[in-house]
Amino acid sequence: MERIQAVNIISAYGKKRVLCGVNLSAEAGQCVGIVGTNGCGKSTLLNILSGLRKADSGEIYFDGNKAQGRQPFIQYVGYVPQENNLIPELSVMDNLRLWYSDTGALRQSIEQGFLNMLGIGSMCRMNAGKLSGGMKKRVSIGCALAGNPPVLILDEPDAALDLPGKAEIRRYLGMYKQMGGTILIATHDEADLALCDRIYALNRGAGTELDRSLRGEALLRAIC
Repeated sequence: MERIQAVNIISAYGKKRVLCGVNLSAEAGQCVGIVGTNGCGKSTLLNILSGLRKADSGEIYFDGNKAQGRQPFIQYVGYVPQENNLIPELSVMDNLRLWYSDTGALRQSIEQGFLNMLGIGSMCRMNAGKLSGGMKKRVSIGCALAGNPPVLILDEPDAALDLPGKAEIRRYLGMYKQMGGTILIATHDEADLALCDRIYALNRGAGTELDRSLRGEALLRAIC
């Protein structure tokens, strides 16, 4: 059974239709990549899948159950936007406290859970504004994982990162996937596609599943 499924998603901004009946699904332990040119609707689709935007029509299902209202999205989805969403004046720990209602669970995760895997412990006392790009992205992922959501949605997670930072983020996402998490990732970086079990291209509002081995010119032709 699919952990998350989108059925016939339609969305428009005024008279401009951005998504024209997009279908997409991902199972537990799978990573699904979403590719396409700028303005093709990737961020709009991710906002709908994370519950931040309501589709004009279509349905979202989690574990086969139709999502109604905000609660299913809160329960199932952690969302990492492309832009840094941390408060720079606060410490890393204080940023995390804004997301984790259970302080005990937060400290446990830092000591031996996924936040420990992200290397958050060594950053807790640092101001978020003084972190490197890769460190900020790791903390953003840690914030998104508050409540242990089974689905992690990321919008271009390694944009503006250097090569070591990109490799670092991919390594952490690989661990999340191995733990049974489901990942949806919009990306312009072909290296991210090595994580993906399935790849969808958005083009003129329509979504098409691609051969996951496509790279280079072949991938470019499929997208455009």
